[in-house]
Amino acid sequence: MHRHHTINYIEIPVKAMASSKAFFNQVFGWEFEDFGDDYAAIKGAGLDGGLYVSEHNVDADKGSVLVVLYSSDLSATQQAIEKAGGKIKTPTFDFPGGKRFHFYDRNGNEYAVWSDK
Repeated sequence: MHRHHTINYIEIPVKAMASSKAFFNQVFGWEFEDFGDDYAAIKGAGLDGGLYVSEHNVDADKGSVLVVLYSSDLSATQQAIEKAGGKIKTPTFDFPGGKRFHFYDRNGNEYAVWSDK
C-alpha cells in the first residue's frame, strides 16, 4: 500500500543499461523488469525505482541526491563493488550511528554504503 507523502520511487540515470543491471545484480542481488531498451524497473532494492538511459550521472559533490544502501558487512560489500568494476570514492569512515564509504558505479554515479555493525 502506498503511504501519503512518503518517498515512493527513485530513478537513476545510467549510460549503459546492460552493464548497469549486471553490476547491481552481481553486487546487491537486484533484479530488473525491462520496459523497452532505455528503462528497467528495479526489483528487490528495498525501495521501488528504475534505471533509465542518460548521459548524465549523479554525484553528491554536484548537488545530487545521495542514495545510501545498507550492508551488514561493509568489507564484503566493498570487495564485491570493486570486483564488479565499481570504484571507491571515499574510504570507510566513522559517523554517528556507524561506518560508511562512498563509491562510483560503472557509470560514475555516486552511492554510499553504511553499516551499524
